[in-house]
Amino acid sequence: MRTWSDVKLAAVADAPPAPPEPTRRWRPHPLDLVAVVLAVVGAACALSGLLPRAETTATVHRILPLLLFLGTVIVLAELTAVAGVFDVLASRLAIAARGRWAALFLLCGGLATVTTLVLNLDTTAVLLTPVLLALARNLRVPAAPLAVTTVWLANTASLLLPVSNLTNLLAADRVGLSPLAYAERMALPQLAAVAVTMALLWYAWWRRERPVGGRFVAPARHVPADPVLHRTALAGCLLFVAGIVAGVEIGLASTVALALVLLGFVVRSPATLRPGLVPVRLLLFVTGLFLVVQTLGRHGLDDLVGNLLGADGGALGALRAGGTGALLSNAVNNLPAYLAGESVLPAGDHTRLLALLIGTNVGPLAAPWASLATLLWFERCRAAGVRVPVTRFVVTSTVLAVTGTLAAVGALLLIS
Repeated sequence: MRTWSDVKLAAVADAPPAPPEPTRRWRPHPLDLVAVVLAVVGAACALSGLLPRAETTATVHRILPLLLFLGTVIVLAELTAVAGVFDVLASRLAIAARGRWAALFLLCGGLATVTTLVLNLDTTAVLLTPVLLALARNLRVPAAPLAVTTVWLANTASLLLPVSNLTNLLAADRVGLSPLAYAERMALPQLAAVAVTMALLWYAWWRRERPVGGRFVAPARHVPADPVLHRTALAGCLLFVAGIVAGVEIGLASTVALALVLLGFVVRSPATLRPGLVPVRLLLFVTGLFLVVQTLGRHGLDDLVGNLLGADGGALGALRAGGTGALLSNAVNNLPAYLAGESVLPAGDHTRLLALLIGTNVGPLAAPWASLATLLWFERCRAAGVRVPVTRFVVTSTVLAVTGTLAAVGALLLIS
């Protein structure tokens, strides 16, 4: 007697074989192409003599410590996310808000600010964005306010510490300030920039999208899949922060912290460790960009930027430097904008140099290409299927770029 299971097995056996799944062709991401083109053009500039050998050597020596830092801190942040540190923080923030929309706004803004300050703006854009987008889905609230929070604060909260932004590392080196001295000088401008950002975030995004009654249902507490890895990654982040505060060279601090976290993954989850964790695209992008900008500076870019900056000193000169940094960042990108401005400002003109830095950190918001963090943020939103209203985003971001730069430069002038 044939059972129903026998009939099903016979039907499966008699069925024609399923057609093979079509193989998906690998296609490079547009940012991959940009990074490779920049690296190739930069190498061509160096090898052809458009950038003299002495300047090429000096540029490479300058960026090697930066590349070490960027490579290690991005891998550290990726593994920290895998270990569930960001997910735990986000869920606890939502629970701490106790269903209050305004409290969630303050806590999400605070988390984005701290992540940017301590780890750097690309970490906030790349890793915190999907966490807050997932949080919005879990809470069944609009995703746009949480998404804009990450990209705005990734840029405007990146002034306080040298590690917060690649441009800060360059500026701190140029003015000869230790991490603590640099932080003391930029504390008030950073406070002003974050205050303006939070005010505009609330009135332009969070207040307009708040749920009925300003309440939401708090989620359950997130439990990491591997508590040991979670604690190890958290310890690595705290070790990194302690090293920075103690004045340890940033590349060394990030490398030691990463070594601790890597050890934890080797023991607990070796399959997670793969070559794709290394941010090759970012390293090629930075290297090529430095070489190309140095070459363009020798062939007319320095003169153009010098005319935009002018020779004015005092408040007018600082405002002009900040405005130039913001304008050039949205025209091209904040990193070449800073490099071009730095090359024409006198080494001792710390106020205008830091004002330029403010413009290139707070200002690159109006255009998607204005900073690498903004580009990466758009990519993460697209991957998550989240659509942020483009016109509204560009208009409000332009307002923030102008008001945030003015507020931060004004704060810098108060302490100069």
